Amino acid sequence: MAKVVLVLGDDISTDHIYPGRYMATVLPNETPQYALADYPLNKKLNTGQIPPNSIIVAGENFGCGSSREQAVSALKGWELIVIAKNFARIFFQNAVNLGLKLVICPTIEAEEGDELEITETAVINHTKGKEFPIVPIPATRQAIIDAGGLIAYTRKRLLEERRPTY
Repeated sequence: MAKVVLVLGDDISTDHIYPGRYMATVLPNETPQYALADYPLNKKLNTGQIPPNSIIVAGENFGCGSSREQAVSALKGWELIVIAKNFARIFFQNAVNLGLKLVICPTIEAEEGDELEITETAVINHTKGKEFPIVPIPATRQAIIDAGGLIAYTRKRLLEERRPTY
């Protein structure tokens, strides 16, 4: 189980997630410090108050706007999980490529502090005693996320192909 650390509404853009004023910083090991820079959560992240695998819950069209990959790397750097009603197309693909954990849950209801469990078919809000079905991510994309991103997935596949078979 993990705790919800931030609840956001609809149409959260990549500029909300990683403000454009920080675009001079693009290295994945540097972007996390600016994740959600205009939200109180940023200070909590940067002072170590938020454990890995904490959850952000959002509405529709999460990650809309520009195609900046830094919005994903900033969240990935803190090992956050994003549960949203749905994701903007480019953000979703960037998240798969970088291995950010995503859950599509069109009926999600949660508040900050709620304890959630993510199963293969649902998000269970233990605080509220409710269960919400998820939309499964296609198997290949999920395998990429599970491997830690496209580079890690490709490396793993190449190593598997090179193993001798006896």
